[in-house]
Amino acid sequence: MSEMIKITYREALKAGIREALTNDERVFLMGEDVGRYGGAFAVSKGLLQEFGEDRVMDVPLSESGFVGAGIGASLAGMKPIVEVMTVNFGLLPMDQIVNNAATMLHMSGGQINVPVVIRMSCGIGKQLAAQHSHSWEPLFAHIPGLVVLSVGTHEDARGMLHTALEHPDPVIIFEYTSMLNREAEIPADAGPMDISLAKVRREGKDISIITYGIGVHKSMEAAEKLAEQGIDAEVIDLRVLRPLDEKCFLESVVKTHRALLVEEAWGSINVSSEVSARIMEKAFFDLDAPVKRLGGVEVPIPYPLHLENASVPQVDDIVNAVIKILRP
Repeated sequence: MSEMIKITYREALKAGIREALTNDERVFLMGEDVGRYGGAFAVSKGLLQEFGEDRVMDVPLSESGFVGAGIGASLAGMKPIVEVMTVNFGLLPMDQIVNNAATMLHMSGGQINVPVVIRMSCGIGKQLAAQHSHSWEPLFAHIPGLVVLSVGTHEDARGMLHTALEHPDPVIIFEYTSMLNREAEIPADAGPMDISLAKVRREGKDISIITYGIGVHKSMEAAEKLAEQGIDAEVIDLRVLRPLDEKCFLESVVKTHRALLVEEAWGSINVSSEVSARIMEKAFFDLDAPVKRLGGVEVPIPYPLHLENASVPQVDDIVNAVIKILRP
């Protein structure tokens, strides 16, 4: 059995970046304040001193410019890791991501791949207010040509980047600000993670809780509370938001006959909308209750802590929703 080590989410992300820089000289990290400052969230702290300015690059405050440069570098045979400080700033390079990175393979008749990896800090929970803390994964999951990943666990934080850098297509990786200081145990030799499959994080028979990102931890905690009431909940971590691994969550729903979909993104036209549609299309006759969605309140994320907490699903909200489904 592998030795287990306790590590923060931040340290797991850094370990993945360090390994990528060490193993392949074509890999470089670029983004705002990633070098001398060590990253807005200290994820890249110390990497400039370790690898030098050619491998860890501070860039001007122009997301469209440096994301475009990363796309160009990937076309030239490099393996760029482009850091966009927050998902809100990800709107600025949308033209580069949607009209260039995501379309190049198609528009070149399959001749040109764009193996760029773009990391974005995402989610709600640190009182960063409406311009710095949303869950906009659904915007990017909507776009054909992209692979969209959600890093909901420390093992994925450690190992997803390696596999993403090997992918021929552009990969968007969402990392969660509210998890940076969270500690967990992972195998000391934890390595590359599959980026094509969802994962059952907890086996259960009464209901499927389908989620991603910080929702994984909230749902696992909710499942423990539900177990105290005799309810055995299964927790599915989608992990890959495009393309969805529908086989995993459909098999779960066929087993449990009920589904609660949990995410912090706004409640309508979100990832859960698509998951719900696929369940209804492909597992309708296996359901014993309507599919229930539990998403964020449709307001700009508030700054005050009590309002911020009220704007996204919390553990007790998940518990109460499950009880209503099972015991109406």
